[in-house]
Amino acid sequence: MELAAARALLPVALQEARAGLAEGGIPIGAALYAPDGRLLGRGRNRRVQDDDPSMHAETAAFRAAGRQRSYDGTTMVTTLSPCWYCSGLVRQFGIPRVVIGEATTFVGGREWLAGCGVEIVVLDDEECRSLMRGFVAGNPGLWGEDIGEG
Repeated sequence: MELAAARALLPVALQEARAGLAEGGIPIGAALYAPDGRLLGRGRNRRVQDDDPSMHAETAAFRAAGRQRSYDGTTMVTTLSPCWYCSGLVRQFGIPRVVIGEATTFVGGREWLAGCGVEIVVLDDEECRSLMRGFVAGNPGLWGEDIGEG
């Protein structure tokens, strides 16, 4: 996927990340797109808001997309590298491409996904980095909990 095309898919995930932060949650957003570029589902990390440890952004977007006959050609866009849990979701359902807003704050399963043949596009987006940097600095305990180190 060309960088410009990948970057064009990021705004929905960023909007979700901002909404999550405004709700007092963790600012990670995601969106799942069909092969033709149509938005299938969007979501944000809602672990805090829903008191549900499994409600990560990619999971929320996946659930919002509803049941799909096939995930061939789809693209998962996320503001932060997917954790191992969400990386497993990508592999389980054969999502072939993941666009990542930033991979500096957290690496997660990005390299494992690439090794499994998933196309990984890292945008190194400044707004994504800034959202996470500010959140982690202000909420180190909650961040540790979110990534399983709390």
